[in-house]
Amino acid sequence: MDTTPVIWIPGSKSHSIRALLIAAFSRGVSVVRNLLVSSDTVSTMEALERLNVSIAYDEKRHAHVIDATGLGNGIGDVTLDLGNSGTGTYLLMGLAASLGTRVTITGDDSLRSRPVGPLADAYRRIGAEVEDSNGYLPLTIKGPLKGGNVVIDCPTSQYLSSLLLASVLADGDTMIKCPILFEKPYVGMTLGWLDGQDIRYSISDDYREAVVRGGQSFKPVDTTISGDFSSASFFFGLAAISGRRIDIMGLDRNDSQGDKRVLEVLGKMGCTVDWIEGGVSVEGPGRLKGGSFDINDIPDALPILSAVATQASEEVVLSNVAQARIKETDRIRCMREDLELLGADVVELEDGLVIRPSRLHHAEVKGYDDHRIIMAMAILSYRVDGGISIDDVSKADVTFPTFFSLYDGLKKELENV
Repeated sequence: MDTTPVIWIPGSKSHSIRALLIAAFSRGVSVVRNLLVSSDTVSTMEALERLNVSIAYDEKRHAHVIDATGLGNGIGDVTLDLGNSGTGTYLLMGLAASLGTRVTITGDDSLRSRPVGPLADAYRRIGAEVEDSNGYLPLTIKGPLKGGNVVIDCPTSQYLSSLLLASVLADGDTMIKCPILFEKPYVGMTLGWLDGQDIRYSISDDYREAVVRGGQSFKPVDTTISGDFSSASFFFGLAAISGRRIDIMGLDRNDSQGDKRVLEVLGKMGCTVDWIEGGVSVEGPGRLKGGSFDINDIPDALPILSAVATQASEEVVLSNVAQARIKETDRIRCMREDLELLGADVVELEDGLVIRPSRLHHAEVKGYDDHRIIMAMAILSYRVDGGISIDDVSKADVTFPTFFSLYDGLKKELENV
């Protein structure tokens, strides 16, 4: 009898938000199955409802129905609160300009600390009227977008994804150049959605130069969202540090999500990774290996990979991820501080962390209101005598509301196997 613990992963946040935005700006009726319902996606849905989009769950179809036939009708000037959702904020900015009315975007303290200045300047160059708060939210934007030439550094791929989506609705062609571009797999994800919409564009192999034809439109979608590799990475990490096998289900091997590469890193650290029908099986080794890993494409994985690295028998270097400092928190500094509280030997680099073999002990750490740090610390507690106390775990709901119930159940299974 197979006693391998099994866990099912909810839908991808990144895909869910892209599906919601394309559905909304198609001005038609769309059907989306397995849509992630979390703080970030709810913030995006509530913002769209303020733009006169109707979103409801249909029990018979087991799907969300997005009716955008009234998009923008009678809204006048409007303020949208995106909560903690950076993805929702960046990707919605330019799309909102297509409504031709003043749209103000704001969010919580963390979101208002994340820079929007470069993207605001880019939209000014292609015709939008933009007022920002010295490069931060609140920001007010009004179209129409005319198209034109944009040169923009993209320390977050969300800048480029935003421009690619919004340029579809511009009057003329938009040419985009990105001298600096991080997190390329997420750009690939956006291009996948554009391809599904039959959007006319061209882009270089390295994604640094793109042309989007103006005067196009989106069409309604009928789709199913695949499981979230970013969320799954925490359970990949649990398998790695527990030395046990866990089957993580609901994942598509061919999905474009960047955090799929976490499996590659863990494989190099000694884990066994096997794709199975409907998901992936990950088994940790007796002793994890060290190594140096460039994680520029997967910055969201920094917290869990840092936690896993503490259990390696050799030094682990996680580098080329300076953009992790401008996520929900400065994740490089915050992870270093938390791991040091637990007794880890950690060196903070400008663009990453060096983590050396250490013996950890119980401590109270901070969650920093950052869902990925909270979940990483919770997973690491599996290997810390006395566990880890986290000051506030509520922000895990941002992307993974069921994380703790699933994790608690999985721990019991691992203990009983």
